[in-house]
Amino acid sequence: MLTKDQSPLSKGYQPVIWNFKLLAHDMLGGFGGMGEGMSVQIAPDGRRIIWLAHESAPKNFTAVDVSDPRKPKVVCQTDLPHANMRSNSLETTGNVMAVAYQTSTKNLTPAGFELFDISKPENPKSISFFDCSGPHSRGVHQLWFCDGEFVHCASGSRDFVPTTSNDDQFYRCVDVRNPSKPVEIGRWWMPGTRQGDNVMPPTRHPIDKGFRAHNTNVYPQRPDRCYLAYIDGGMFVLDISDKANPKKISHWTNSPPYTGFMHTVVPLFDRGLMLVTDESTENNAKDWPKLIWVLDAREETNLVSIATCPLPDHRIYAQAGRFGAHNIHENVPLPTAWQSDQVVIGTFFNGGLRAYDISNPYQPKEAGIFMPPAPPGAPTGTIQINDVFVDERQIVYAVDRHVGGLYILEMDF
Repeated sequence: MLTKDQSPLSKGYQPVIWNFKLLAHDMLGGFGGMGEGMSVQIAPDGRRIIWLAHESAPKNFTAVDVSDPRKPKVVCQTDLPHANMRSNSLETTGNVMAVAYQTSTKNLTPAGFELFDISKPENPKSISFFDCSGPHSRGVHQLWFCDGEFVHCASGSRDFVPTTSNDDQFYRCVDVRNPSKPVEIGRWWMPGTRQGDNVMPPTRHPIDKGFRAHNTNVYPQRPDRCYLAYIDGGMFVLDISDKANPKKISHWTNSPPYTGFMHTVVPLFDRGLMLVTDESTENNAKDWPKLIWVLDAREETNLVSIATCPLPDHRIYAQAGRFGAHNIHENVPLPTAWQSDQVVIGTFFNGGLRAYDISNPYQPKEAGIFMPPAPPGAPTGTIQINDVFVDERQIVYAVDRHVGGLYILEMDF
């Protein structure tokens, strides 16, 4: 455990690496502020390409050849149309990539998602664009595209008027089986968040981040379910067997008394468990605690919290930047993604990358830590590890939110 003198901002701080081995670090040409979109493609010529979304302008996405994880090579880096937007999320399926576009304010364009042909990674070509712009919309924040048929996304829409401005994104399902002509086939929002709903709007949290959709995960083990994180609204299990008419099966939240911003839901089907993460969104741990929760999901209509993954004393990390949970490796249902229901690997901003053994789900145990030093030019003076992806070789890819770019590691556990 770190002492006060070993905090990420102290002069005597030394990087912490336990049960991980750093293979390579790439600053991505000076554009190392990365979002939460990471996906590995095996290109037609056999190269292994990891595609990375950027946290903010000017860059859109970056492709890195990681065939040799010790020698990453940037093969493509693209620009956004303008500075008032971001492409925070992306996914690949085969040689098609979906990229989310969210604008900084409403009623700007382009806002939605774009499909690309990535069969030649050096030269991605646009296939189509699905427009989600409008007077009350910022477009798409997150998307899930793993079966080549449907994009599940957290999006606004021209015809959706939220009851409160922060509640502008909801679940949408878009049919992309004809990738040149995406068509929305279904949507769902938390009742009370749209003007005209016949229920009262939800009570706001003290730190109001919005009752709106975030991750929209769908897995082949249960293609009739969407595991939907809804930020200040907690999380929902949706029945999407009829994609045109999604229905709520269950709801779970920890807030209040916690501080909202539920981010990711990952079911562990064979174990009857579910992982749920919050996101730390405030500097200096002002929204502490932000945790990874373990739920008993054997009865999907009655989800029960049974544990959280342990974290150190947050006061050590509260001097600058964010500290707390964010993303976890999501067992993305692709042949290039590692699958595990025994180990959780998550990102914690200035708390780095952390792995947990959940073989006993009632007592998760820390199994590994990677806390690199602050990269040059880090605005908070700390690392801010933002997202993680593990490929089927068990190579771990982590990215920094501000400037640090891509870290490539091996697991030693």
